[in-house]
Amino acid sequence: MTTGLETGCALLTGNATAAWAARLADVDYVPAFPITPQTEIIESLAAWSSGGEIPARVVNLDSEHSMITAAGAAAATGCRAFTATSSQGLLYAMEALYTVAGWRVPFVLVNVSRGLAAPITLEPDHNDILAARDSGCIQIHAETCQEVLDSILMGYRIAEDPRVRLPVIVNMDGFYLSFTREPVALPDPARVRAFLPAFDPGAVAFRASRPIAQGVGALGGPLYTHFRHQAHLAARNALTVHEEVATAFELEFGRSYDVIERYQMDDAEYVLVMAGSFATKAKAAIHTLRARGRRVGLLRLRLIRPWPAEAIRRELAGRRAAAVIDQNISPGLGGILFQEVAATMISSQSRPGVMRSFVGGLGGKDISPGEFMHVVDVLENSGPDEPTEPELLYTEADWSQIHPLLVIAQTPDRHSNEEAAP
Repeated sequence: MTTGLETGCALLTGNATAAWAARLADVDYVPAFPITPQTEIIESLAAWSSGGEIPARVVNLDSEHSMITAAGAAAATGCRAFTATSSQGLLYAMEALYTVAGWRVPFVLVNVSRGLAAPITLEPDHNDILAARDSGCIQIHAETCQEVLDSILMGYRIAEDPRVRLPVIVNMDGFYLSFTREPVALPDPARVRAFLPAFDPGAVAFRASRPIAQGVGALGGPLYTHFRHQAHLAARNALTVHEEVATAFELEFGRSYDVIERYQMDDAEYVLVMAGSFATKAKAAIHTLRARGRRVGLLRLRLIRPWPAEAIRRELAGRRAAAVIDQNISPGLGGILFQEVAATMISSQSRPGVMRSFVGGLGGKDISPGEFMHVVDVLENSGPDEPTEPELLYTEADWSQIHPLLVIAQTPDRHSNEEAAP
């Protein structure tokens, strides 16, 4: 990513950055429902709306299901809609996500990733957002607060393009980004309007003055199949549209984004593949490894849906080994992204000689520099016939936190035994 041409800078949390992006995008309607750690986004927009600083209407609804339905209905009338959620809220909205994607309506949803219950946690992993990967929504995963802002602005251009017309989900990690302040370049509103003009829904928007009919019920498999495949093709179009939008964004603001990010990849023999804010930790570990003469690079996935298969295949071709570090787990299978990366490379004649799967960072658990170095050690010492069963990244320090609790849980309740004694 390159920087330049900024007109102002502020120290903002990820949540505040998302709110500023919606403000700069001149959104019309913000249906909302609070959930930690997302609530600050909506609070900021609500304060601006009630104070007359933005014209957008902010409405609290009874649930995330209603919130997504309202955003989709507003987009169907030509409004630029924005909303946000997290974790269990995204799951509650899941039915409506499939619905609004089927309506082919464009809006932006920010998901602040948080691990799913049970057990309950407030800290991040990616099981919530990856549960929505088959909904039909476009998915962009941000590493930094700046990328949150830029991805939202780009997300509207992608969503509203007639070749796509699908909701876009911009994902950021809870706490690590949502409540962490970073320097963020805030572009001048006039330049944002030049990049992102008002939403033009064309002839498909519902208007009271121009009655139209649209069917959302398909009775029979052939018609249903046709519409689902059309949504698939529209999502695939987002790869081309993203490239065009990224070029326009760089020309206007001086920051460049691809569907993937390459870090120290030019001569890398060993590649770490991951998504989200923990990629910053991986970059720091790679800096140390490079200083020790070990040729390690990072392939960060920005666009998860549509899946950027060609970019991944191109970047992993000819490498000695690759490790996918999943901040998620599909019980009974393992890391979700490893399965998709492995499937992408299976037919490549120049795929890495070794591909290994690691699961780490669940529930916000840190991935330490030592764990990244361990991953590279495993890659260096693995052969092509090594099993692909995922390895859990878990340190002695992590075990020292949980072991005393296990001892307590497994100790008989002496008080209750004494009461039961004759």
